[in-house]
Amino acid sequence: VMFAFILTSEQIPQTLSEWIVSLGLGKVGFLLVVNLLLLMIGMVMEPSAIVLIMAPILYPVAVALGVDPVHFGILLVVNMEIGLCTPPVGLNLYVASSISRLGLTEVTRASWPWLLTALLFLAIITYIPMVTLFLPGLLGM
Repeated sequence: VMFAFILTSEQIPQTLSEWIVSLGLGKVGFLLVVNLLLLMIGMVMEPSAIVLIMAPILYPVAVALGVDPVHFGILLVVNMEIGLCTPPVGLNLYVASSISRLGLTEVTRASWPWLLTALLFLAIITYIPMVTLFLPGLLGM
């Protein structure tokens, strides 16, 4: 809460939003950069910390570029889940290693096909928003 207050009082999200919009990346370029950024940060940080730090900065930019808030939230969650399954931190890999009683190296090696599938899924939901917005649309959101 304090971090969000400081960001807001210093107008950091607005300044960052104006700067990113001025780069001319557009919606597609912005989403690509956000996915790459979140995937890289997700490899070394815990997901809730990433959301607390990045959401107040990235959300205003996403809204300014016309990204649906529900779509953006789903992208954040999927990126965080992929980060939980990606070495070197990959907390879910440690859980799977403990449950399966296999070494971390074996679990990591076995997870690569699933990780690549998750990245393909991320690409699909990033660039075809209707996939993520279909059910919320049925609910009138």
